Amino acid sequence: MGTASAEGNRRFVRRLLLGAGGCLAAAAGALIAVGCFLGLYVRPTSDDWCAAWKSRDLGVLGITHDFYATQNGRITNAFLSGIVYGDGLAGVKILPTVIAVTFTAGLVLLGIQFFRYLGERPRVMFLIAAALALQALLYFGGTRTYQVLLWAPATISHTVPAVIGAWALLLAIRTVRRPRGAPRTAGFAAAFLIGFAIGTLSESFALVSGLLAAALALLALPGLKLARTWLPFTWCLLWCAGLVVGLAVLYTSPGARWRRAQQPPKDSMLSATELRGTFEDWQLMWDSVSGQWAYLGAVAVGLLLGLVAGIGASGPAPSAVRGSREPGRAVPRRMLIALLLLPVPVVLLGSFAVVLGLRSGYGPSGWTYARTWTNYLVLMELALCVYGVLLGAWARRFLARREPAAVALPATAVAAAGLAVASLAVLVPNVKQLTTTTVTRAVAWDAQNSRIRTEAAAGAGDLGYRRMPIGSLAEPFFTSDYERDWVAACIANWYGIDRIHRL
Repeated sequence: MGTASAEGNRRFVRRLLLGAGGCLAAAAGALIAVGCFLGLYVRPTSDDWCAAWKSRDLGVLGITHDFYATQNGRITNAFLSGIVYGDGLAGVKILPTVIAVTFTAGLVLLGIQFFRYLGERPRVMFLIAAALALQALLYFGGTRTYQVLLWAPATISHTVPAVIGAWALLLAIRTVRRPRGAPRTAGFAAAFLIGFAIGTLSESFALVSGLLAAALALLALPGLKLARTWLPFTWCLLWCAGLVVGLAVLYTSPGARWRRAQQPPKDSMLSATELRGTFEDWQLMWDSVSGQWAYLGAVAVGLLLGLVAGIGASGPAPSAVRGSREPGRAVPRRMLIALLLLPVPVVLLGSFAVVLGLRSGYGPSGWTYARTWTNYLVLMELALCVYGVLLGAWARRFLARREPAAVALPATAVAAAGLAVASLAVLVPNVKQLTTTTVTRAVAWDAQNSRIRTEAAAGAGDLGYRRMPIGSLAEPFFTSDYERDWVAACIANWYGIDRIHRL
């Protein structure tokens, strides 16, 4: 009777925990699904107009050369823009879905690798729920929700690099575990090439990922016993080398030189005045980030993962199969602590570097370009989730030794799931407003687009355009000098007319 009762309790606990994970997956999945659905209602604004007509008229290679020679030197950015805008607006409409799917897959695979390191096998459903929740916090937790997920120029520059970084980390893990031969050589070559691509795709992500890779390279020196071979160090070194070469190509490009020439003379960004101003901007930025308590949902998500690790998994954990200690136990305790704390200085220094670059390129208001914050917020959220996992794993072992473990463990897991869902619920007003604004604008834009095309087909060369601002992005007539109105010029090129005027 006692055995049957215990088995019944285990089944109840398993179902309860699976239900908690299912609720989290449903809540996070619903938010991400809304974001993907809104992609169908994305219409051009600001830089969209320029990228769209150049991709159409110049082709992928043409817009890539244009960016290198006349714009900013971001050749990978231009190449991806040419692909996204190559078929009119179809690319920008499906881009949010492509980002969400590929990022989810990358995060789930990284989660599997992390739990294998801990000697655990969590259910994939929990990892999917966690990946969706972290993305919901990233896309909808900031002050520029439209730009982070729906506006293609920003997602290509600041969201796509994070997706590439996740898959690059998976490639690094596979590379250092490969036997000698062509696969390992290809992995090292890919580290340099992807690093180069990142260097000409997003300066902000290049700075953050470079800081992380450089720090990991130092910790991965075999003498420190975190890594047994030089392979991790080599991969990180090649990644950093690719970043440096890419940034050098970008910085020395004719387009980048032209862009710097347009800026008014000012002090060096390393001068005392600029550094003081950057520090003040950095504080303002972190005041905004720390004011969004929803980000703490990443800790709750990790806590849930740590508490339910191994629930319902089939077969023994990898460490049990090997019959040996967990991989991390052979590493000195100080090195493990240093590795776990590494994201803290990287996020702080990386965010400062991002603000420094923004101030250099856009002046004192540059820090408000919140779409660039994604480059370090991804690492911050992942670090918070990892800390939550470790806390949850410790709590699970602690509660298992207590008498009411059959009640305390599921209760704690359900509470963690509740906190995670609550952090997502905070985002619902933002998502609702984003939905209303995006759909309403799409309907109005389609009507105006139809009118303009009809008038252009009739031979009109100067057509009226009604501004439709969204996401704090530039629309035409932002300046009284039409010759400097680059948005209006790109709209005219897109429609094949001479100019537009305000309605």
